[in-house]
Amino acid sequence: MTYIAKPHLHHPTLTKNKVGYTRRDYEGRISTLCAGCGHDSISAAIIQACWELDIEPHRVAKLSGIGCSSKTPDYFLGASHGFNTVHGRMPSVLTGANLANRDLLYLGVSGDGDSASIGLGQFANAMRRGVNMAYIVENNGVYGLTKGQFSATADRGSKSKKGVINSDSPVDLVGLALQLGATYVARSFSGDKAQLVPLIKGAMSHGGAAFIDVISPCVTFNNHGGSTKSYDYVRQHNEAVSRIDFMTTHSEITTEYAPGDVVEVQQHDGSMLRLRKLHPDYDPTDRYKAMSYMQTHQQRGEVVTGLLYVDPMATDLHIALNTTHRPLNTLGVDQLCPGAQALEKINATLR
Repeated sequence: MTYIAKPHLHHPTLTKNKVGYTRRDYEGRISTLCAGCGHDSISAAIIQACWELDIEPHRVAKLSGIGCSSKTPDYFLGASHGFNTVHGRMPSVLTGANLANRDLLYLGVSGDGDSASIGLGQFANAMRRGVNMAYIVENNGVYGLTKGQFSATADRGSKSKKGVINSDSPVDLVGLALQLGATYVARSFSGDKAQLVPLIKGAMSHGGAAFIDVISPCVTFNNHGGSTKSYDYVRQHNEAVSRIDFMTTHSEITTEYAPGDVVEVQQHDGSMLRLRKLHPDYDPTDRYKAMSYMQTHQQRGEVVTGLLYVDPMATDLHIALNTTHRPLNTLGVDQLCPGAQALEKINATLR
């Protein structure tokens, strides 16, 4: 298998961020996906978000499973750590890596088949355990690698390219993430970069289980009349609940807003999410109202996008397990095997 490599040389006038990298430094190999695929737009949004966050690429660990979506980590952050797992197993591999080295930023990239079908149990347990990660699902409603069968997220009544009507109820990953305890839940559209980039920035700075469901049309098998995940359908039925800006702590905060309610949510690292509510009755800090609001609009055929829920007091798996602040993969024999006396003390607490 051959691929076309991008040139390593950059023009000297390219703008650099605060850690000395250009936007090109966050790119990967040239995409082999279909021209116009929404997944490539998501890759571009991840590149832009990491560049704007001044993240050093070697601090990121990107993991994926199997599918068109799981190929995309090859197209961004080429200088980051990466691991492509087997189908549906990305969350457990990411959890293990996170427990071993808490100093890295974890980015899980998956698809609707990878997370809502074979990997549904893995997705559910990663959410309920509060693994510190940004979990992005590139959701197109079909199995693009195997010629366009309906995936588990395809809406009931939607039509395939061949004219087949889907009779199964969809798996709503956003609803599951809310129910299972994720502390940052959002939905976006691959064609809306202005909304998606700050959502990714917020997720990567959140400090808990952050989940973003991104509707990403498959231009080959699911971008036609009758599809509820096509470009035209999402643009016509998009119902944004908020406009989001993300401000890091080391830059001046300047913004302008039209009249309306503004909600500010401070992240664990001191950065700020600023939301202008487009709907006055929407509260992004109320988990149960968020679930009700989303389901109400879903029944109307509307795709609710934006930051649906955020918990400013988020915790993660390391806090729940009371692990050491030092990464476990740096501990030596003396710390890992402290001797019989220490073991007896631990056993005594279990009696």
